[in-house]
Amino acid sequence: MKYRRWNIAQSSEEAVERLKEAGFPSLLSSVLASRGVSCAEDASIYLDQDQLLQHSPMLMKDMDKAVRRIEQAIEQGETVAVFGDYDVDGITSTCVVVDYLKSRGLRCLHYIPRREEDGYGLGCEPIRSLFQQGVTLLITVDCGITGIQEIEFASSLGMDVIVTDHHECKEQLPAAVAVVDPHRPDCPYPFKHLAGVGVALKLVLALAGESREEAIFSRYCTLAAIGTIADVMLMSGENRVIVRRGLESLHHADFLGIHALLREAGLADKPCTSIQIGFVLAPRINAAGRMGAADVAVDLLLSQDSAEAEELARELCALNRERQAVEQEIFSQALELTEAMPPQHRHALVLSSSVWHQGVVGIVASRLTEKYSCPSFMIHLCDGLGKGSCRSYGGFNLFQALESCSDLLEGFGGHELAAGFTIKEENIDLFRDRINRCALQFSGGEAPISSLDVDVLVSHGGDINMDEILSLSMMEPYGAGNNRPVFCLMGMTVDSMQSVGQNRHLKLQFSKGQYHFPAIFFSATEESAGIAPGMRVDAAFYLQINEFRGTSTVQLQIIDIRPSLLASKSESDALALCRRATEDHELSAQEAMRLLFTREQSVRLWRSLSAAASDGRTRDVPALPLYRHLASAMGGNESFLRTAFALEVFCERGLLEQSAEGENVTLRLTATKEKVDLLQSPYLRRLQGSGIKNEVTS
Repeated sequence: MKYRRWNIAQSSEEAVERLKEAGFPSLLSSVLASRGVSCAEDASIYLDQDQLLQHSPMLMKDMDKAVRRIEQAIEQGETVAVFGDYDVDGITSTCVVVDYLKSRGLRCLHYIPRREEDGYGLGCEPIRSLFQQGVTLLITVDCGITGIQEIEFASSLGMDVIVTDHHECKEQLPAAVAVVDPHRPDCPYPFKHLAGVGVALKLVLALAGESREEAIFSRYCTLAAIGTIADVMLMSGENRVIVRRGLESLHHADFLGIHALLREAGLADKPCTSIQIGFVLAPRINAAGRMGAADVAVDLLLSQDSAEAEELARELCALNRERQAVEQEIFSQALELTEAMPPQHRHALVLSSSVWHQGVVGIVASRLTEKYSCPSFMIHLCDGLGKGSCRSYGGFNLFQALESCSDLLEGFGGHELAAGFTIKEENIDLFRDRINRCALQFSGGEAPISSLDVDVLVSHGGDINMDEILSLSMMEPYGAGNNRPVFCLMGMTVDSMQSVGQNRHLKLQFSKGQYHFPAIFFSATEESAGIAPGMRVDAAFYLQINEFRGTSTVQLQIIDIRPSLLASKSESDALALCRRATEDHELSAQEAMRLLFTREQSVRLWRSLSAAASDGRTRDVPALPLYRHLASAMGGNESFLRTAFALEVFCERGLLEQSAEGENVTLRLTATKEKVDLLQSPYLRRLQGSGIKNEVTS
C-alpha cells in the first residue's frame, strides 16, 4: 500500500439518481455527487464550457499604468527586457510577452535567471547587464513582487520597472512604475488564481485592446494553458477557460516549437488533455530551467525555424532524461534521511545537502510530500548558504509558514502550495524545529497519515465501460480544485501480473464476478505492490482509454492496491459463525468441528502473532488482511475461521487485548509469565458440549 488510509467519499444516493434522471451518465453522476453537486443546474455550472475570459484586464490594479509605460516605449523605440522565472510558468510568461512586444516592433530582450548562479527572482547583476545593453524598461513576469531592493537598484540606474506576478505579496510592495498582481490587497480583480502566464496574458490583452482580444487570446492560449497546468493553479474560473482553449488549440498552435516538442514527446496527432501536458510536455520544458538551461526552452518556443525547433526539442528531451536520473538519486538519498528522522521532525520534512542539484530539489520535495503526507522542504547547500524549495500538503500555507520563520531566513517567496527560500546553514536546525511546530499545530497535534481521497466506490463492474469513461471528459480540464476523479473497486481477484517497461511498471489483470479489468501500475514492481496472483484486493485507480495498434480498450491506471477490506462470502460466513460461538448460540456438531483448532495450530498462530506484534504490524491495521496473514501461518482447513475463533479464545484467556475502530483493529499481547490453559475457555468448553473431543492444550 502506498497510502495508509483511503478516504472514500460518501455521496448522496438521491443526488446520484437525480443527476442520472437528468441525463448524466452513471459514473459522471457519481463523481459530481461526491463533490457536492446535487442537481442538474449545479452540474451545468460545474461543467461550464465558457470559451471567453470573463474579466477585463483593466480591472487589475496598475494595469493602466503598465499599458501607458509600454506604449510610451513603443512610440519612442526603447529597448525593453522581459525578466522571467526559470520554471514552466516563467518560461511561457516570458515567451508570451516577448513575442507580443516584438510583434509591435520593439527591440525586446529576455533574461531567465540560472538556478545555480543567479538563484530565484530578480538580481542586481542581471539588471546591471541589461542596463548596459541599453534597456530602459524592464518587465518582470512570474516574479518581482518581493524584489524591493533590486527594483530600487534598477531605478538608481535610470531603468523603469513594471512588475507582473501572481505570487503572494509581502506588506511592502516594490516601488515600480506599475505592480500588477491580483494578490495585491488593493487589487479589485475578481479572479485571484491566475498563473504568472495568466497575468502576462492579461497584460498583452490590455495592450492589444478589446477589438483584438479574440485574436490575441487565440495566439497565446496554448502557452498560457501549459504554464497554468504546470504551476498547478486552481482549475476554476478563468483558468478553466484558458486551459480548455489552449488544449483545443494545441495541435494548431502558432508556435513551431510546440509542434516540435509534441513530435519529440510522441504526442503529435494524439488527443492531449491536462494530464499529458502536466506529465509529458511540462516536465520537458521544466527540465531546461532545472538543469540550468532555461534559455533552450525559451528559444524553442520562440523559434521561427523548423530545423532549429526540432534540434532544440531533442535537446530539451535529453535534458529531461538527465533530470530524471539526478532526481531519482536525490530521492533515494532523501528517503534514507527521512527514515532516520525522529518522530518530532516528521510533521514537516526539512532536509539539506551540499551534493544535491539545486534545480531538482523542488521535484523531490513534491515526491516526499506525496509519500509522507506532510509538507517538505529540500535545501541545496553551498558555501554556508542554503537555497530551498518546498511543497505543501493538506492545505498547509507555505507562504504564511515561511513568513512566521522570516527571522531565520535570508529571503523567501512563492504562494501557499509551493515556495522558495534562502537560509544560512547555521539556521537550518532552528528552522526545522519551528516549521515542525507550525505543521503540528496546523494538523491539530496528529501525526501525518498518508491518505488518498477516492471520489467513487464503484459498486457495479458493468459501469466501467467505454461510454462511461468518455463521458468523464466533460469534467476536463483537471487540476487543483478539480482533480482527476479517483475510483475504487473492492474485492477483486488478481488474475495475472507482468513486469513491463524494463521492469519499471506492472501490467495486471483483475476480475470481479463476470467482469475483467486490464490495468497498469506505473513505477511499481511485484515486490513493492505486495500482491500475487489469486489474491483478493481492493484497487484505487484512474479510468482511461488505452490506445494500442489502432485498438481502444478500457484500462485501470492503478494508484494504489491493498489486500481487500471487503470480506468474501466465505469470510463473512466464518465471522458470523465465530460471533455465534462466542455469544453462546447453539451450534451443531458440524459447526463446532469447523471451529476447533489443534494445539499445533494454536502454537503456530501464537508465534506468528508475536512476530507481527513485535514489528508493529498489529497496531491500527485493517482487520481482514491481518486475519488472512495470521490464517496463512495457522494453516490447515478452515484456517480463517479458526484463526478468528482462536484470537477470541486468546482474548478471553487474557493473552491478548483486541480493540477495533472502523475497519481497523489493534491486537496487543499481554505480559503474562503464567502458563495459560486454553481448555478452560468457556468458548472451547461449549464446543465440548457439542459432543466434539477437544485436543487443544497450551
